[in-house]
Amino acid sequence: MANLQGQVAIVTGGASGIGLATAKAFLDKGAKVVIADYNEAAGKVVEQELKKNYKNVLFVTTNVADEQSVENLVKTAVDTFGQLDVIFNNAGIGVQTPTHELTTEEYKRVIAVNQDGVFYGVKYALREMLKTGGGVIINTSSILGSVGEPTSIPYAASKGAVNQITKSVAIEYGDRNIRVNAVAPGFIESGMVSKEALGDFYDGLVAKHPIGRLGNPEEIAHAVVFLAENDFVTGTTLFVDGGYTAI
Repeated sequence: MANLQGQVAIVTGGASGIGLATAKAFLDKGAKVVIADYNEAAGKVVEQELKKNYKNVLFVTTNVADEQSVENLVKTAVDTFGQLDVIFNNAGIGVQTPTHELTTEEYKRVIAVNQDGVFYGVKYALREMLKTGGGVIINTSSILGSVGEPTSIPYAASKGAVNQITKSVAIEYGDRNIRVNAVAPGFIESGMVSKEALGDFYDGLVAKHPIGRLGNPEEIAHAVVFLAENDFVTGTTLFVDGGYTAI
């Protein structure tokens, strides 16, 4: 089992939700963490709050849909902490629109963040990990990368692509001590996915999970830590979905 103590980790989409929970989990394991997020204001607040309890944390404003922005993120992490051991390509967006009404711009925007953003993170992380003899790449997929969902084709398509990126890169770099995995969350309790926000639809969503409830960000973070630490897991997508995909 790998030890995250002293390792350097990047978490994209780290200013809230799963990303923030994972950043905290990495910090609790003794890692040095670079939090990346498009929301600069939220990211700076998170950075200041975390610095009250953790020394080695840095926020970098990042647009994962922009290649130069991701390249700069990785460079900043290495310049600040000396290396890159783990990257969690977690940032993502979605849109729910009937397919016949979906605009090309909406489709491309989701693909740019969810699919291209993962590619950029993988690409520039690999360049650093090859220099230092290895590392761990973890991507956020989704249950919707494996099962269908009406009105969500850009999101589903992007997450299906993340699964295939994960497998292909794991095979390509496995003999160079670089492991690549994905985590596929079910529906996670958040501001937009809550009883208050969804009303009657919430109960139907819960019913799709055999475990009888939605997940929470900390449960996904725990899975990401497992993927970061277990040296014999690579090329897999780990479903953390309360049984959603078992139905």
